[in-house]
Amino acid sequence: MAKKRGARRKDLLYLIGQLLLALFYYPVFRISVRGRENIPKAGPVLLCSNHMAKRDPVMLGVAQWRQVLYMAKEELFRGKFLGGLLRLLGAFPVIRGSGGTDALENAYKLLDENGMVGIFIEGTRSKDGLLQRPKTGAALLAYRTKSPVVPVCITTGDGGLPKMFKRHIINIGKPIPAKDLNIKDDSSLELRRASRTIMKEIAGLREETLKELGLPSQAGEDREAAR
Repeated sequence: MAKKRGARRKDLLYLIGQLLLALFYYPVFRISVRGRENIPKAGPVLLCSNHMAKRDPVMLGVAQWRQVLYMAKEELFRGKFLGGLLRLLGAFPVIRGSGGTDALENAYKLLDENGMVGIFIEGTRSKDGLLQRPKTGAALLAYRTKSPVVPVCITTGDGGLPKMFKRHIINIGKPIPAKDLNIKDDSSLELRRASRTIMKEIAGLREETLKELGLPSQAGEDREAAR
């Protein structure tokens, strides 16, 4: 894994954008962050979150200080301006039909540089605010790079779908060392089991937030995501 102990240096453009977007996002989406101290200050990190809205990458970017590096659709990189901007911000393309192999190779490189790679473990946005079944990409990256996984759950003030001026709580959990996922090999069975372990941590963070908000537990509905 990475030979240096520090964190990947944040790009100046990202820093400027992070500061400007924070001024807009915090009041408009009423963001509150829990567990910011759980983000490792150095070394590679896999930031694994649930996914409810297109703005989620920005929310995670302004919720903590380190630069979050994401994969994005290859089509977005075709324009010179937008493509160049996305690359400057640390995004990397996923080519349709490649099975995500290209994106994984980029993720390996970024983690080797002590970067923090953001992954929406469900693979797609939730249509009802509930957690969905996880994909195995995060577990595969953890297995191959030995990077810790930091679970994150974004929850709205009413437990439903996000909207402007609705409260958003970002709950960041403690890092899960790769060895604690106990992935014996990269078989589908092992990766699915480890993915469910990560999702259980995210579901636990969601329950903490719902309790804080005085909302009913959704453990029954969210339990389906961990099966």
